[in-house]
Amino acid sequence: MAQEHRLTTLPSGVRVVTEAMPSVRSVSLGFWIGTGSRSESEQQAGLSHLLEHLLFKGTAKYGSLEIDQIFDGMGAELNAGTGKETTSVYARVIDQHVPDAFDVMAEMVFRPSLTDVDAEREVILEEIAMYEDDPQEKVFDLLGEAIFPGDPLGRAIIGRAPVIAQTPVAQISAFHRARYIPGNVVIAAAGAVEHEGLTTLAADRMPAGPQSAAAKQAQPAAVAATRRRRFERKDTEQYHVCLGGPGLSRHDERRFALRVLDTIFGGTSSSRLFQEIRERRGLAYAVYSFTSAYQDTGHVGLYLGTRAENLPEALSVVGAELARIQHDPATDEELARAKENLKGRVVLALESTGARMTRLGSEVLAGAPLLSLDEVVARIDAVSREDLAALIEELWAPERLSAAGIGPDQGRFEQALTGVAPALVESA
Repeated sequence: MAQEHRLTTLPSGVRVVTEAMPSVRSVSLGFWIGTGSRSESEQQAGLSHLLEHLLFKGTAKYGSLEIDQIFDGMGAELNAGTGKETTSVYARVIDQHVPDAFDVMAEMVFRPSLTDVDAEREVILEEIAMYEDDPQEKVFDLLGEAIFPGDPLGRAIIGRAPVIAQTPVAQISAFHRARYIPGNVVIAAAGAVEHEGLTTLAADRMPAGPQSAAAKQAQPAAVAATRRRRFERKDTEQYHVCLGGPGLSRHDERRFALRVLDTIFGGTSSSRLFQEIRERRGLAYAVYSFTSAYQDTGHVGLYLGTRAENLPEALSVVGAELARIQHDPATDEELARAKENLKGRVVLALESTGARMTRLGSEVLAGAPLLSLDEVVARIDAVSREDLAALIEELWAPERLSAAGIGPDQGRFEQALTGVAPALVESA
């Protein structure tokens, strides 16, 4: 499967990266901006998310309803997302509509009118309220606070309600001007796209502006991660529990071994955690492990949701599986299956223009190399049991983990944690 990308940096500083897929008629187009919740101070917590919403409220050239009508008329969907380190605006359109879609998206990204702000504040305040009512989502941010205390990485992307409600429009505008600059933007496209044509569109529609250090300086370095507990009392039917600790950055060469390890430990339906906790004992409906990677750090973790009467046994099984993986990282069969799983997922993802566009935009924005399919497969195939063992010792030792929980009784939660490791309930 061919994977040939082309990358051009324009005089304005904006980078344009494309990957042609001759077999399709569609194009996935995305604007990737190097700003997210991690680049916010406590007083700005949530402005990246608020601004992402406000991009859809119109520009001097296009009204909010007009934007919706244009994309509806194309049979396309326009969307956006905010992360810890990035914001993205993206769409998938038929190739003939790329110029029109590009023009609207460029206006939204670089020239938002920032109107109807108060109405959108209310929308996000409702989103925050919905988030507060969803322990299965909020527990992940509690784990982030435990792993990265006092650092923006440990803060919820959605933001703080007082910031959303009270930040003046002038400050939101200044936030936009400092971050949405050409030198902090990557335009990515995959599908039936012609690189020179997209580069010409970008050159015509970009505002003048050199590379700026302001947005990069706004991104703080991560503090040293520590082991802590976090618990929030809520009258829920289940206890929602996350365990985890520091992980690997997106540039770490060991990231392929970590993906293999995650697949074996809890990332699939045949994984150890899923089989032992759900399939064999029926102690949870949802149980899985996960990884997250950022520019200079990352974290690993696992989640399970279970009723109070099952909590001690479920966490004891987690403890037993952590001990098991320490002395038996993978059987030959597990290692082979995990590698084939990952390679299959990589190849299947490459059939999606959206997945390819996301890969292009996120990797170029992060300054990461765009590896070919053959290079990715070779890195996966090279993972050994010794690689897994070294990662387990570094990342999954119980005494290095943090814990987060949401449920009715903190004492019951902490008592159950002793089934994983007594160190989890020792004073931080």
